[in-house]
Amino acid sequence: MQHFELGNQQSDKRSPLSRREVLAYASVFGTSFLASQGLYGEAAQAQSQAQPTRQPPKRYDMRKSINLWALPYPAKMTLRECFQLCKEAGFDAVEVNYALEGDLTPETSDAQVAAIGEMARKIGLEISGVCSFLFWPYSLTHEDPARRTRGLELAIDMIRVARLLGTPNLLVIAGSTYVPWIKDDPPVPHDVCEKRAREAIAKLLPVAEKAGVYLNVENIFVNGFLHSPQEMVAFVDSFGSPFVKVHFDTGNIAQWHFPEHWIPILASRIQNVHLKEYSKRTNEFNLNAFRPLLDGTTNWPAVLDAFEAVGYRGYLTFEYFNPYPYWPEALVYHTSDALDRMLGRKI
Repeated sequence: MQHFELGNQQSDKRSPLSRREVLAYASVFGTSFLASQGLYGEAAQAQSQAQPTRQPPKRYDMRKSINLWALPYPAKMTLRECFQLCKEAGFDAVEVNYALEGDLTPETSDAQVAAIGEMARKIGLEISGVCSFLFWPYSLTHEDPARRTRGLELAIDMIRVARLLGTPNLLVIAGSTYVPWIKDDPPVPHDVCEKRAREAIAKLLPVAEKAGVYLNVENIFVNGFLHSPQEMVAFVDSFGSPFVKVHFDTGNIAQWHFPEHWIPILASRIQNVHLKEYSKRTNEFNLNAFRPLLDGTTNWPAVLDAFEAVGYRGYLTFEYFNPYPYWPEALVYHTSDALDRMLGRKI
């Protein structure tokens, strides 16, 4: 009996991990996981003593949207199939993308564009906005004047498409000092970039005002332009038009900034939103730093409270560039479910 008690006492003794080991494990698995394994000392004890509670969710009056880049369109799904999937998953709206090939292009007729908007509404979706990758290769501030001219032509046609789709929102990349993934393109000096961007928006503005379409300038850190909320405010306000607004992307400044700090400064200028998850766990930016919703480091309660405080009641559009290669609908359903929880629609 005595021998048993001694053996039992010995088996209860802990062999503590060194601080270096704890930090190494924590950097990979996180402190909460270590605590759940009994390997984080006081953190483990505090967690074991804590009583889990489920508070009633806070409700936010904003609408769920998703950009079609998160779906395998057009490679594996038609536009109709995408719309139907988004509706079945519980989205209120979709953001469509204008390109040189596909359903929405410069060659798409007015009747065809209008039919796409009508198709979405019959399925039960609104069009939350129009987006386009073409603002990169045909930048409004490109060193090549032919590229700038083509960019302006395309942007004018995007206004047409937005109007016919029945959405008031066009995302605009006002300019770029350089494009990181095109090494041969010469960089554009910042003052030249700003001058060209102002000239381009000024030319687009009469067309947009006549069409009733907002030119929503997006914040992007890799374009080397409009890198602070104060710069964005000064740029947008300089046009003195209610049709120049901000398309705020929560992930596009997350490498160095925090979206909840931008929102109060941009305030009522925010007309549309990309709700993009970002992980600060990596120190170097690449597209894989953008994550499915809730699989990142964004302080979503703070972000949503900030949107609510400035009176934003519009669309929250999830944007993602890597559709799942297998069972792509899983990402769509996950995103819808995550948004329901974030907006307080479910616990």
